[in-house]
Amino acid sequence: MRIAIASDHAAVDLKAELREWLIEQGHEVADLGPDTADSVDYPDYGYKLASVIADGTAERGVALCGSGIGIAIACNRNPAVRCAQVSEPLSAHLARSHNDANVIALGSRLIGTEMAIACLDAFISTEFLEGRHQRRVDKLSNPNC
Repeated sequence: MRIAIASDHAAVDLKAELREWLIEQGHEVADLGPDTADSVDYPDYGYKLASVIADGTAERGVALCGSGIGIAIACNRNPAVRCAQVSEPLSAHLARSHNDANVIALGSRLIGTEMAIACLDAFISTEFLEGRHQRRVDKLSNPNC
């Protein structure tokens, strides 16, 4: 799977650990930065991540910041993105199976590496159930459905 990952300065270390885990699992990973812990603005990286999801360069995305909230909001500004901020595997599973989330957001100051990996594993291994959920997901991009 082609997966893009981006963070702000607060989550650079977690991003590196998740990137390595994804590569070990056989995924193609695009690291959209940043590369250092120098202060940056999370919206810039959320927008960058959203654009590669929207144009099909990546199938899924992982957005990271201190809380996971700010970067999730930035990602969701793009109508092609359905980003869910999660903190445990069940939410990651439901975000995929019910909401067809194509990006998850994690908070590096709120979650440890092992839990982040468990969330990421649930996110990438779960398929969208479609059926009754498809109608609702369609309304996320077009409220007149």
